[in-house]
Amino acid sequence: MIHWPGVKPFHWNEIPAEPMNEKLTRQVVHTQRLTLARLELKAGCVVPAHQHENEQVSMVLSGRLRFRLEGGAYDVGPGEVMRLAPHERHEVEVLEDSVVIDLFSPPREDWKRGEDAYLRR
Repeated sequence: MIHWPGVKPFHWNEIPAEPMNEKLTRQVVHTQRLTLARLELKAGCVVPAHQHENEQVSMVLSGRLRFRLEGGAYDVGPGEVMRLAPHERHEVEVLEDSVVIDLFSPPREDWKRGEDAYLRR
């Protein structure tokens, strides 16, 4: 996890990878107004139902995810984008090994404080 205060490019290879559990690794960059995360997820991983104050945009680069929301389930694959409103309860099942970019606004203050136990299961 790093804080990116300036205007300069970065490469994901520069960002430390943080193993959250045996099926989920994340890289995180925080800016003043958003959090950017790159996730590598193994098939069978389930991010348990949760909600947060942040708007979330998830971009699937490879693989396939199933987002379960109160209004239904949505399968999202390569090149597709899923938007979640603030406080929208959701669960994610990883159907295939996947690489995903998540954007959160405002920044994930809970992640900065280490309040991410739901990802470490």
